[in-house]
Amino acid sequence: MIEREKVLAILSNIIEPELKKDIVTLNLVEGLRIEDKEIHLTVYVSNPAMHARNRMKEAVIFNLKSRLGDNVKINCQVKQKANDLNDAHRKVLPSVKKIIAIASGKGGVGKSTVTANIAGGLAKKGLKVGIVDADIYGPSMPTMFDLVGERPNMIEIDGDSKIEPIVSQGVKVLSIGFFTDKENAVVWRGPMASKALLQMFNDAHWGELDYLFVDLPPGTGDIHLSLIQSIPLDGVVIVSTPQEVALADARRGVNMFKMDNVKVPILGLVENMSWFSPVELPENRYYIFGRDGAKNLATGMGIPFLGQLPLIQSVCESGDSGRPAVFQEEPFGGESIHELVNEFENQVKLLTNLETNEK
Repeated sequence: MIEREKVLAILSNIIEPELKKDIVTLNLVEGLRIEDKEIHLTVYVSNPAMHARNRMKEAVIFNLKSRLGDNVKINCQVKQKANDLNDAHRKVLPSVKKIIAIASGKGGVGKSTVTANIAGGLAKKGLKVGIVDADIYGPSMPTMFDLVGERPNMIEIDGDSKIEPIVSQGVKVLSIGFFTDKENAVVWRGPMASKALLQMFNDAHWGELDYLFVDLPPGTGDIHLSLIQSIPLDGVVIVSTPQEVALADARRGVNMFKMDNVKVPILGLVENMSWFSPVELPENRYYIFGRDGAKNLATGMGIPFLGQLPLIQSVCESGDSGRPAVFQEEPFGGESIHELVNEFENQVKLLTNLETNEK
C-alpha cells in the first residue's frame, strides 16, 4: 500500500510557477485518494491557460512515477482555483480593485471610444481610474485624452525604477503610443507585442485605483491570451455594432472569454452606432447598421446587455479633440453614455456580490 504521507512528500517538490511555493504548502492538492497502486487527486493552479494546466499534470505524473514506479496509475485532474488564487495572484497589481478588459471581435466598432467614456464617466463620479491602451498596432488613447507627443516619466518606488502613467482629466493613462513614432507602423511579432503590453502593468506605478481598464486590440490573438494568462482580469466588456458581420466576430469574442481555459466573467455587451439622429431632427432615429443586433445577441447568449450608444458626430469630434464626450457639458445623446456608465457599475456590483456569496 502506498503511504499518503509519501505521496504528499513527493508532491511538495512541485512548485506552483505563479505563486513560487510548492503545491502542498499552498493547499492546492485536494481529493487525494489511494487505492492499491492507483492514485487519484486534483491539483489547482492559478494560471487558467490549457498549457499551464497540462504542464502541472505532467509534473505531477512524472514526479510520482519516478519515485513510486511506472506501474503506479495516476488519475490527476488540474483545475483553476478562481477565488483564493485570484487573491494571491493579485500581487501583480495589489492596489487595483478591479481590472476590466474592453474587447471587440473586429476593429472599427468604437471599442476605444467606449473605453474612454466609461473610464471618464467613473472618474467624473470621483472614482480612481486608469487605462492601459493595449491596442499595440492602433493606440487611440493619446488622441482621445489629448496626450499625443507626451512621454511618461520614470520614478523610483522602493528602490525600483517605474513608469509613471500620465494623468489627463482625472484618468491615468499608459499607451504604447507614448513610446512609438506616431507616423511609423509598429511592426512587432506576437511575443514582442505581448512583452511590451505586460511592461505597462508590471513596470508601471499605478498606485491605488478603483478600476483599471484595458483597451484590447480587436480580435482573439496572442495579446489576449498573454493578458489573460498574466493579469487577473475581473471581467470583460464586449463592444459591437448592430451589423451582422460585427455580431459574428462579437460572438466569437464572447465564446473565447467563456472557454474553460480562459473563464473571464462577461460583464456585458455594448452596442455602439445603434442609430443616427441628426441634431436638427433629434427625435428621428435612422438604423443605418441594423436594429438591436447586439441587444438580441446578448439575449440569445444569456449575457447582460449594458446599453446602446447612437452614432453621433459630437462623440467622434470629442474623442478627436482629446476630450471624450462624457466630459462635455451636455453632449447631444449624452444621456446614453451616462446610462451605460451606470449599467456598467450595476453589473460590476452584481458580479462582486455573486463572487462573495460563492466564497
